[in-house]
Amino acid sequence: MFPKAPIYTAFAVKDSTAWKRFKNRKIIEWRHTWLIKHGKLYSPLRFLAPWIWESFDFDDFDLVISSASWYITKGIITRPETTHICYCHTPPRYLYGYKTAIEWQRYWPIKIYAYFINNFLRKYDYLAAQRVDQFIANSENVKKRIKKFYKREAKVIYPPVNVAEIKKATKNLKPKDYFLVVSRVVGAKGIDLAIRAANKLNIKLKIVGEPAGLRWEEKKFRKFKKGNIEFVGRVSDEKLWKLYGECKAFLALAEDEDFGITPVEAMAAGRPVIAFAGGGYLETVVDGKTGLFFKKATVESLAKTIKRFDNSNLPSRQAGYRTIMPVACRKQAERFSKERFKKEIKVFIRKNLSVK
Repeated sequence: MFPKAPIYTAFAVKDSTAWKRFKNRKIIEWRHTWLIKHGKLYSPLRFLAPWIWESFDFDDFDLVISSASWYITKGIITRPETTHICYCHTPPRYLYGYKTAIEWQRYWPIKIYAYFINNFLRKYDYLAAQRVDQFIANSENVKKRIKKFYKREAKVIYPPVNVAEIKKATKNLKPKDYFLVVSRVVGAKGIDLAIRAANKLNIKLKIVGEPAGLRWEEKKFRKFKKGNIEFVGRVSDEKLWKLYGECKAFLALAEDEDFGITPVEAMAAGRPVIAFAGGGYLETVVDGKTGLFFKKATVESLAKTIKRFDNSNLPSRQAGYRTIMPVACRKQAERFSKERFKKEIKVFIRKNLSVK
């Protein structure tokens, strides 16, 4: 939305996904960035986050937007005359007892280290949250966390999804005989649940995404992978949209997703979603209309819901896929479009700049 605005970041890694997208922008890194980005020390040295963000000078700006999650980006310091709007994806999950993609407390030395570091960072995270002028939450789910942990109110503006592009690319596609998961290949995303359920039911499953962080999760998944399971890896947007448009249904399995863009992308492609009944999925999927919920994060609960969805012998009022129409899925996805996001962000900024 603001192509001329500089991007301030702790570090940028050349040839990474983010670097490729923003390489033509003015990117300003922390002056000691070499200390944290080599050897992936940005995670174990996360206690440096306060000094990283407070070292930047924003005195020349009327508006600063921080995109905040685990690295406490909202800790920046601005002039009283500058409006600081924080778009919060979630308070750091590792600080407040939520499952993380990488279960870093696997070894006891790390647990001890994390006990002291996280105690410090939790206090700093609260302090940083008080510096923000206005919070935007990416979901009602995250809004509740902001209220609980920061004692601050937030405006919910759902993230932007490429609904129009996906609808156009998938309008003539027909579903094939596979279920789909799109996720980084890490823990806490329910990938193991999907694989085990697919093996139990002997159904085809495609998993799109690349490994991230520590690699033991990927190795664990591949141990119980069978011929009906395919790891597709990272794909282009065009390929991903085709996979969405041709899947029988999309599986959204994280137990407490902050928001969850992938189910919306699947619905934009006209495909139904089988989702865990929790987190941001409750705000995007309409049970019985654009998808089906399963209530327990178990293989049995997921398998039962897939069978309900897949069983054409059930009466129409019970059978999942015959009551879920592509038109309803696409209509629901439009609530989260990129155009809607831009409009709501502009209105919010105008309102809050005028206050100052």
